[in-house]
Amino acid sequence: MKSPFIESIRTEMRLRGYSIRTEKTYLTWIKQFIDFVGKRHPEEVGAKEVKEFLSWLANERNVAINTQKVALNALVFLYQKILNRKLGDLGFTLAHRPRRLPDVLKPSEVQRILDQLEGRNKLAVQLMYGSGLRISECLRLRVQDIDLDHSSLTVREGKGKKDRKTLLSLRLKEPLLDAIQHAMHVQKLDNSQGIGFSLPYALGKKYPNAYRMPGWAFTFPSVGLCKHPVTGLQYRHHLHQSVIRKALGKAVSRTDIITKRVNCHIFRHSFATHMLSSGTDIRTVQELLGHNDVKTTQIYTHVLGQHYAGSQSPLDYLQ
Repeated sequence: MKSPFIESIRTEMRLRGYSIRTEKTYLTWIKQFIDFVGKRHPEEVGAKEVKEFLSWLANERNVAINTQKVALNALVFLYQKILNRKLGDLGFTLAHRPRRLPDVLKPSEVQRILDQLEGRNKLAVQLMYGSGLRISECLRLRVQDIDLDHSSLTVREGKGKKDRKTLLSLRLKEPLLDAIQHAMHVQKLDNSQGIGFSLPYALGKKYPNAYRMPGWAFTFPSVGLCKHPVTGLQYRHHLHQSVIRKALGKAVSRTDIITKRVNCHIFRHSFATHMLSSGTDIRTVQELLGHNDVKTTQIYTHVLGQHYAGSQSPLDYLQ
């Protein structure tokens, strides 16, 4: 049985335009907090219990600092936006996380991994490395976000709900054309059944036929259909991240790379590092990655040990 209180929070988040992913994450932490306080209503508790909950996460659950931050954000939203109560100064210090330099692959290691991939999975990894994309940004790419004439990509609502432009490797033109043709074929078959790709927010209501427009097709369509969490209607979403992660894991296992933890995000780290090493200035890399503060981008200069200036996709340097 659904909780009316939890459902009211869900409704409020949707009215405010929060993503489905954020909605699920916040509701998960709010439910955990309610369980922690003995299933009492959040109105009955306050800052003291929130501080105890965050301390419990750090000391008993040993969660990462970013996990603590997300839990705190969820509870701040609960009290300030839903209950209209200020938590004030919690007098709480987040767990300290020493700065750790990211793992970065050598160009030869990137090539060895790509040699073990093919088709759709290879294209996804090439985009993450060649354009500095997060896995979520890569899989959310729609046909209209790809500009083959100007060799650029538009990332819609990246981290922090920001749009940005980034470069596109020239060698991906043909694979992307194939992917676009496949996506449009899938869209045509779906349209014949009166369904289509999922659309952002209330766009489907404002433009009822938008799901038939080629530009809204996901470049990496999911294999199956699912129900929209808001409307309940059947639709096709983009490929799930686990598909690429599993393919990458198998590819890495067939190489001799054993000293680095290779995941999807390492290709974004490698993009930034290789861009700097090829001569791209740090402000350009900051813009391509979508970092608010250049200090975030500077972590890659520590990997290299120096600053550089210039600009071109590192994917184009592979043999």
